[in-house]
Amino acid sequence: QVQLVESGGGSVQAGGSLRLSCAVSGDDYSTYCMGWFRQAPGKEREGVATIDRFFERATYADSVKGRFTIYRDSAKQTLSLQMNSLKTEDAAMYYCAAKRRVCSSFNDFRYWGEGTQVTVSS
Repeated sequence: QVQLVESGGGSVQAGGSLRLSCAVSGDDYSTYCMGWFRQAPGKEREGVATIDRFFERATYADSVKGRFTIYRDSAKQTLSLQMNSLKTEDAAMYYCAAKRRVCSSFNDFRYWGEGTQVTVSS
């Protein structure tokens, strides 16, 4: 299993950028599908992006395509999410997650961090 700790959240104005990081420890994280999720108050948690284990292929929710980039550094055992052109609707708690399965969907993630808060003001 892996342990996940997010960082990098904060407050930014609409149009600005933030970079989230997730430190991964425990198991060899190169064998895990990694993902970012978010949950805004009163809303269900939603998948933001995933990146697979071997070819680092990324998938994105339609709402963030072209603005967010997910990438992983296996040597440093970190996962990052670069968020550009932030909108007020991007404000949420962001979570790092992992699963030992193919990255075919946002489902079945087993390991979760505690989250990092992103606030976007207009």
